Amino acid sequence: MLSSLPKWVEYGAFLLAMVAGFVNAVALLGFEHQAVSHVSGTATLVGSQIVNDTGELLRLVGILLSFLLGSAISGFMLTSSSLKLGRFYDVLLILEACLLLVSMYFLMHGNDIGPFFASTACGLQNALATTYSGAVVRTTHLTGIFTDLGIMLGSAFRGKQVDKRKAWLLVTIVTGFISGGSFGTLVFDSYRFKALAIPATLCFLLAIVYRVYRRRLIKVEAS
Repeated sequence: MLSSLPKWVEYGAFLLAMVAGFVNAVALLGFEHQAVSHVSGTATLVGSQIVNDTGELLRLVGILLSFLLGSAISGFMLTSSSLKLGRFYDVLLILEACLLLVSMYFLMHGNDIGPFFASTACGLQNALATTYSGAVVRTTHLTGIFTDLGIMLGSAFRGKQVDKRKAWLLVTIVTGFISGGSFGTLVFDSYRFKALAIPATLCFLLAIVYRVYRRRLIKVEAS
């Protein structure tokens, strides 16, 4: 599966992981330590709130449903076949950018629904990358990435051959996510929620690059 992916996938995975790490850093610093790029911790908190009844249950459920909504949007717009250049990838990247800008607007005005839009953006992005890569690439959380790396490391200790390209891709995603977290922290310290304009802009730029690349590829195939 991975061998069928184009060589530029590593660059795209790095940039998307950086976007997710950036957004999640802003979330952790500005949304009462609430992550939005993944839902495992949030789901745990939902279970805790059901027992403790501290009044945060609806907000946490909203974060979960927002991530689900973003994934559903990608699932609706993309076909089930992977490893193909679809016409809606750039549209979804633009939509993700818009969601981040809407989140920024509400957060700058002290509206509590801002995190929901950021979570929707992350769910949309993760489903987009997952659909395109055939579940090889996930860019908004690292649990599966580190699990895969651990499996590969264990296999290497047993003398089995390791897929070097997959290992490099996984390390690239980890590096991108951590880099995004660092960059997001630095920018948030100075600009607060305006920092979300940076990952939104990056999504816009990725959409433009993707559209240009797809059009050129279509022309080459037609000639």
